[in-house]
Amino acid sequence: MAERTLLVVGHGMVAQRLLERLVARADHPYTRIDVLSAEAVPAYNRVLLSSVLAGEASLDAITLQPLDWFHAHRIRLHPNTRVTRLDTAAKQVTAEDGRTFGYDDLVIATGARPSSLSLPGESLEGVVTFRDIRDTEQLLAMSAHYRRAVVIGGGFLGLEAAEGLSQQGMAVTVIHRSPYLLNRQLDATAGELLGEALEARGIHSITGESPRSLVGQRRVRAVELSDETLVSTDLVVLAAGITPNAELAREAGLDCERGICVDHQLCTSRENVYALGECCQLGEHTFGLVEPGYQQAEILAGVLCGDAERFEPGDVATRLKISGIPIFSCGQAQPGPDTESVIWQDHESARYCHLLLRDNRLAGAVLFGETQDGPWYFDQLQQQRDLSAYRQQLAFGAAYCDA
Repeated sequence: MAERTLLVVGHGMVAQRLLERLVARADHPYTRIDVLSAEAVPAYNRVLLSSVLAGEASLDAITLQPLDWFHAHRIRLHPNTRVTRLDTAAKQVTAEDGRTFGYDDLVIATGARPSSLSLPGESLEGVVTFRDIRDTEQLLAMSAHYRRAVVIGGGFLGLEAAEGLSQQGMAVTVIHRSPYLLNRQLDATAGELLGEALEARGIHSITGESPRSLVGQRRVRAVELSDETLVSTDLVVLAAGITPNAELAREAGLDCERGICVDHQLCTSRENVYALGECCQLGEHTFGLVEPGYQQAEILAGVLCGDAERFEPGDVATRLKISGIPIFSCGQAQPGPDTESVIWQDHESARYCHLLLRDNRLAGAVLFGETQDGPWYFDQLQQQRDLSAYRQQLAFGAAYCDA
């Protein structure tokens, strides 16, 4: 077999899934696989960083594979290796420390970073992000010395940071510009139920307001809102959206928009250069959740082995617990002119189910407080089954419909 080198730049959850799927195939064409990571540790489950912040898990517990796994599969992992230049003509990349690495096939998996809000005061001490293990360790250290925190952003990342800091004993306020929390995944009722449940657990939220500036001289002391309200704080976490890390590709002349442009086989505008995960863009789609990244990793492993597979963006189901509150969402979360709503709510137990139907087929589902039927609803959404016969029982779940 001719010698062939695969170079992977970036080592997060999606890159690790690609490596696992690739080495599981006896027909993969590589005699050498190099992985360059800007972080000091092997890939870990970023979804569980909030558990580390809350003191419920350790870095070892969320690490995806031990170092022995890389040795066993003859993968050379290069930690603390930040790539600064890509030369596609020479088929090599240059690291910050001057080392160069050649490739036959290159996979860019550089992920994304928290978006800057361009607020006055963002450079003050005490203003941090929540994205990787270094951020988590910094927040843990700060929570031991300070009492109050403001989290800007009421999406997944912001609420996970708020939950972790609350578990460390801090008084936490979440500021979210939309009228309710998790507005991309929930409808207004579920978002309001979530806000009430978090309030009961000690996490205060201010919705429908945007921060105007961060106030302080050397260290942040308050957040000024658009209505000129001041929220006093010792710590600010910026968690309002992400920006794909596409600079390496953009500077090398690859086609980029918000992310690195790829086709359905995850190939960029340059031959033998691929991108996947949060840094890539297919059509108008960028990918902020891990599940589409995992799907891309499955497809790309096949493509690199010569398969003619295609990645098609599709519906993703979201299932999580925030402060122990179960939430599930899939498909469309907001009613439209062509949808009908089937709603069931138990005010006493704060359980809620909102199903959206289009032509008697499921278009979306939002569940709050009880989510065990979530996977069944997601299956109905994907299969687009006619649910006419179950309309009266649909909101009560699979068991009622089957009966």
